[in-house]
Amino acid sequence: MRLRNVLVVLLSIMIVSPAFCQEGKTLKRKVAIGRFTNETQYAKGLFYDRENDPIRKQALDILSTKLAASGKFILLERDGLEELVAEAGEGMQKIGADYIILGSVTKFGRKVEGDQRVFSSSKTQTVEAGVSIRLVEVASGLIIYSDEAAGYAETSSKQTLGIGGSAGYDATLSDKAISAALTQLVENIINKCMDKPWRGYLLSVEDGTYIISGGKSQGIAEGQTFTLYAKGKEVVNPQTGIKVELPGKKMGTLTVASSIGDTPETEISFCSYSGTPIDENNMSNYYIMEK
Repeated sequence: MRLRNVLVVLLSIMIVSPAFCQEGKTLKRKVAIGRFTNETQYAKGLFYDRENDPIRKQALDILSTKLAASGKFILLERDGLEELVAEAGEGMQKIGADYIILGSVTKFGRKVEGDQRVFSSSKTQTVEAGVSIRLVEVASGLIIYSDEAAGYAETSSKQTLGIGGSAGYDATLSDKAISAALTQLVENIINKCMDKPWRGYLLSVEDGTYIISGGKSQGIAEGQTFTLYAKGKEVVNPQTGIKVELPGKKMGTLTVASSIGDTPETEISFCSYSGTPIDENNMSNYYIMEK
């Protein structure tokens, strides 16, 4: 009986203790789906409207749904990011996201096959879709993941002596084929985004209170602590010409006191700070990471 009581007490502590509640907690990453295009010729007639392309919209909606269902992301739609993606530094930071996804439907085909006999007939509709994805890390401007996948969907009907199902045009097959292709890519997108520690930014210091980006929608809670770093020196790789930021210098610890904001883009958190004094006139020289 005593052992049982001890176990009950320990279980209660684990449930209510902030330390246990925060353990394993994952901060959501902000992901902007920059654009999704239809690179095929399917459904592109004389009056083709790119913005209302049904294949494009299907792929965008399906990807958004799958990423949202993971519970690991805040999704920001930012159409037309090609120019910003090509830039570095400040141009990329204006996007307000940790990662950008750029995608395209590279293959789309539909075929109908049938078999007509004396007493029976059958018909099979098949749709094939190919999808390409690029994942860009905003902080570095580098493409950290690029891949493509194919998906298939089909439906069949059969009649014997006029009895049986009659399969007309099945509009859901395109959804299923695109979804099958994206399913193969989404897990890798999630892993790539979550592999690196969450990063936020120091926005301001007001009367000894340190204001950082991010809030409750990302999973930031009162009492949570982060490490403040001074950005490392940028060096250029002579082989690629790409700028590489060296590891930052640890400055101190930020502890969240409260958060405000109506949307993920406007959320901020107020923190206390303990550590080496910082240059308050150059906030862009610092960033914060999970401890």
